[in-house]
Amino acid sequence: MAVRKRSVTIRGHATSYSVEDAFFEALQKLAADRKMSLAALITQIDETRPRDANLSSAIRMRVLEAAKRGELTDGTIGSRTQSPHQ
Repeated sequence: MAVRKRSVTIRGHATSYSVEDAFFEALQKLAADRKMSLAALITQIDETRPRDANLSSAIRMRVLEAAKRGELTDGTIGSRTQSPHQ
């Protein structure tokens, strides 16, 4: 599972984050489900993350939290339709 570096502009400043493709796909789904851009969701995550957490970790944690709440039910991380042993 490769980690890919991606770029985003947050409040006018370019920054980067690195997440696995599965986390990126789940993040895209969360943004679409909330009818917001990916950059807007990442900005929201950045604004609410603990200052001692890096952005990549905060993104993974937000995706994990969404999965635990059952928000990712289409085959992305934590999908209720997936077997827990897949």
